[in-house]
Amino acid sequence: MADSTPRKFTRRNFIGWQIAVLLTSTVVIGLAPILVFIWPAPPKGQKKAVLQVSLPTPVDQLTAGDAVKFDAPTSPNSAFIMADGGGDNAAGELAFGGYVVKDQTGKVNVFAINCSHLGCSIALVKASTDHPETSFDCPCHGSRFHLDGTVLHGPAQDPLSHLTWSPGSDPKTINVDGMILGF
Repeated sequence: MADSTPRKFTRRNFIGWQIAVLLTSTVVIGLAPILVFIWPAPPKGQKKAVLQVSLPTPVDQLTAGDAVKFDAPTSPNSAFIMADGGGDNAAGELAFGGYVVKDQTGKVNVFAINCSHLGCSIALVKASTDHPETSFDCPCHGSRFHLDGTVLHGPAQDPLSHLTWSPGSDPKTINVDGMILGF
């Protein structure tokens, strides 16, 4: 014969269930931010696009050792996608400006404006008596880069990041891979 009497709910069972509930809720509360970090919600209005940029000087009129600065379009709010690089300039990171450069060999490169050390904006400094060669200098920590993007002087250890580009519809424009950031 089977015993049909119901089991008693004891204090020990009650405390066991309370501890189980507390431990489970602690684990869920601890994992939730990590899961949101690993799988974030996609930003509204963001999409990859080819951005058309106007230059003050056409690419074919740049002389060897010359560079032209340009900024990302602000309407709509946009940024350029870095194609390569290291340090703070990892591939896929965003830049809000860049330089079209014709180096001493005549090769044309397009670089992100971000220093690879900590991401400060670099500036083109022309050769002078104080400055033996034209270079990109970072005003924040003193890194210097050759016109081909390689490091001339640290603390940066990685070269400048390239931007993927193509000639535009007229000589004063280029097309750069970027992202529309939304509204």
